[in-house]
Amino acid sequence: MALSGIEIYKHLPKTNCKKCGFPTCLAFAMKLAQKGIELSACPDLSDAAKQALEAASRPPIRLVTIGNNDKKLAVGNETVMFRHEKTFINPPGLLLRVKDTESANDIAEKAKSVQDYAVERVGFTLTMNGVAVDNASGDKATFVKAVEIVSEHTDRPLVLMAKDPAIMEAALEKVATSTPLIYAATKDNAAAMAQLALKYKCPLAVYDAGGLEELAGLAQEVANAGVEDIVLDPGARDFRGSLINLTQIRKLALKKGFKDLGYPIITFPGEQAADRAEEVALAAQHIAKYAGVIVLDTFDPAVVYPLVTLRLNIYTDPQKPIQMQPGLYEVAGNPKADSPLFVTTNFSLTYFSVVGEIDGSGVASWLVLPDAEGLSVLTAWAAGKFDGERIGKAIKASGVADKISHKKVIIPGHVAVLRGEIEDELPGWEVIVGPKDAVDIPGFLKKIWTLTPA
Repeated sequence: MALSGIEIYKHLPKTNCKKCGFPTCLAFAMKLAQKGIELSACPDLSDAAKQALEAASRPPIRLVTIGNNDKKLAVGNETVMFRHEKTFINPPGLLLRVKDTESANDIAEKAKSVQDYAVERVGFTLTMNGVAVDNASGDKATFVKAVEIVSEHTDRPLVLMAKDPAIMEAALEKVATSTPLIYAATKDNAAAMAQLALKYKCPLAVYDAGGLEELAGLAQEVANAGVEDIVLDPGARDFRGSLINLTQIRKLALKKGFKDLGYPIITFPGEQAADRAEEVALAAQHIAKYAGVIVLDTFDPAVVYPLVTLRLNIYTDPQKPIQMQPGLYEVAGNPKADSPLFVTTNFSLTYFSVVGEIDGSGVASWLVLPDAEGLSVLTAWAAGKFDGERIGKAIKASGVADKISHKKVIIPGHVAVLRGEIEDELPGWEVIVGPKDAVDIPGFLKKIWTLTPA
């Protein structure tokens, strides 16, 4: 069971030496209780204290890293059951499975598809995370060849899937330096797979569909063999079974301190899905509850885009909305003195929606973002973060008045009520109420601004 900050404090030297980076030992204890710092940050702990505090310093779900370059995938290290409690930390990886029974061209194309896939959303580049190579043939040479083809066409993390330890080792000899995930240790091969994980310094997945007690026992077996980086597969592939298993694993690790299940989870939503839509729905469930590695059997931008978007939304810190730097922006080219001036909040999704529609209109424009603390228009207005005073100050501070030949500013239609407040803050300016939805900006500019540009 995790210790409270006060209980941890009792074991500390109480010298307030600040060597840990905190002003007092009590502050360090509180941070350690929140899993926000490592126990090793205190250099003056006695051996007895280290032993007593070991449970407090160990994260309830181990951080496991797959891959070793700048595209490596880190999963685990989660501390809450629900996002609103604090935040989810490490987004799950989305990987594509290829089978070694496929043609060399098909394997190469799939690997390249994963490598090349990237979309921009609210200032983030969203990608897939890697490839799982499945030894469907049962043949060593065929598997090794497939692994080599994949590694030639992507530098993203790999999952190697083979039941036979000898086949697995043949592939590891080729790509172990890239730190792939070994899948999987079972009741029949756990000892051999654990030795491979230790020999090649790779994380190891364990699989047991017999129940969580059996899965925990298998995880304990490979942990006792010396393997530290473990990923769990509880075996359930349907909606109900996987939801129950993944939720119970998370709860047992976080709430009960059950260390044998305190590891990230791998899922395979395509294995029992009736069609592509069902695979996507199940993968979405796994993103929310509580997978660390999700292996898809289908690659299609129409499949991947909603999943990477959902992942971004769920793994955004609810206490820190995605936001843009307040200030003045040039949109759709190089705006001139007679170009329109817009104002909206600095919530990233609002910003990119507005910018996208202005770009689509082809009308170069100025855009001022007051500091609305990353909130959307209506939310910021309701919270008093987007009012006439803030908008007026932001426009004055931006220096846009020196760049334009008119005194007109376009505000979001949802906050038309602010028109009088803004005119009070900006004497001599005309406040134009724009459309409520960003999608209507091009039509608005065509009908309104071209008639009254100055």
